[in-house]
Amino acid sequence: MIQIRKARPTDAKAIAPIMLTAMEEIIYYFIGERDQQKAITFLAHHIAQPKNQYSYEHIIVAEEDENIIGQICLYPGDALEQLRAPILSYLHTHFKREPNIGHETQAGEIYIDTLAVSAAAQGKGIGKILLLYVIDFFVHRYGEVLGLLVDKENPKAKKLYLNIGFDPVGEVHLFGKELIHLQYS
Repeated sequence: MIQIRKARPTDAKAIAPIMLTAMEEIIYYFIGERDQQKAITFLAHHIAQPKNQYSYEHIIVAEEDENIIGQICLYPGDALEQLRAPILSYLHTHFKREPNIGHETQAGEIYIDTLAVSAAAQGKGIGKILLLYVIDFFVHRYGEVLGLLVDKENPKAKKLYLNIGFDPVGEVHLFGKELIHLQYS
């Protein structure tokens, strides 16, 4: 049976490799090298810490038989700069990197930064379960607007979001990709 719950700091090592599947190229860009273990370590460190954009505080997990099989990371769009500051500071200190990162979200939306499912659990509808959970919680209960970006070259993900009820509201160019900004309200 699938259970949905808030993430805990102790979940960081289980969440990090799953989260990496949703943003592998971005994390490699951040750390300046294509090293999967360093990327997972970078993410696990931040997931375990409070007050940053990848913190457990902003993650909801799907669990089956006490194993984390999916995650969704989301936060208020107007908090992006504040939540990103610890990430940029860590990259500067530990990797001597100062990546040029654009704004992927905006005030007025709860931004879905990452949604990912473990390879072993793909095809079971876990991503959809997580999306429906956050739609119910943020939109139906609290009247918030959810926002996310989807790669134009990922028609399967785009179709999922559109079928659930997300609407295109614009386009964004980040990390050399053309992305569609979708919202659900």
